[in-house]
Amino acid sequence: MGRGKIEVKRIENNTSRQVTFSKRRAGLMKKTHELSVLCDAQIGLIVFSSRGKLTEYCTPQLSMKQMIDRYVQAKGISIPDRNNRTGPAPYNDQMYKELTQMQRQTLNLQVTLQRYKGDDLSSFQFEELRQLEQQLEHSVDKVRARKFQLLHEQLENLKKTELLLEKENQEMYHWLMSSQIQKQAEIEHNQEAMKELRLIEQQPLLNQLFPFFGEDVDQEQPSSVLQLATLQPPHYHRLQPTHPNLQDFGTSSDYGAT
Repeated sequence: MGRGKIEVKRIENNTSRQVTFSKRRAGLMKKTHELSVLCDAQIGLIVFSSRGKLTEYCTPQLSMKQMIDRYVQAKGISIPDRNNRTGPAPYNDQMYKELTQMQRQTLNLQVTLQRYKGDDLSSFQFEELRQLEQQLEHSVDKVRARKFQLLHEQLENLKKTELLLEKENQEMYHWLMSSQIQKQAEIEHNQEAMKELRLIEQQPLLNQLFPFFGEDVDQEQPSSVLQLATLQPPHYHRLQPTHPNLQDFGTSSDYGAT
């Protein structure tokens, strides 16, 4: 099947239009070069894109100016020079007016720039100098206001940065303190565990030194010093002597002698 006929109209999509322009421009330049070489033709091609980008092609060994001069000569058209007012009167008058207006605007801009720079103020009158001073003061106020605005924005940014850093420092301090407290608690816990371990290791020696309740083996023995302190002391019975006291015996002898 052959290719379908493409309707020639403006492409609305910007991307598609740019891609099509690039492809067809390259093809146009290639065909123009082939035509110039194969047929020994003198060709001058000028293309402006929709964005104002210039693309041109001229037959080798010739310049675009030569091609334009030859075209003007062949068509009988005269291009007016800005210093030589020749050609049709309405066209030349319009061009001259536009050129004069542009020169005047350029001169005014140059003079204004010199005034702002303070160059060549000898020809200015008092009123002109006063107006220039007011304009400069107004400009300085704008510059100063903009400078203060930038300084204020920088100061606000520095304050925000300071607050963020201070917050980070506080969080870091709290984290360090909590870590230190946790570490201290672990140390104390380890010390308590070591103490209990030592008491457990000393328990057999305590049982040997402090037996409880005589021969009652079934009674539960204390496992630590704390339980030892809470237990009630054993009841001891006073034994009566089987023999009388010798002192008492001597006294009763004396009574018998009496």
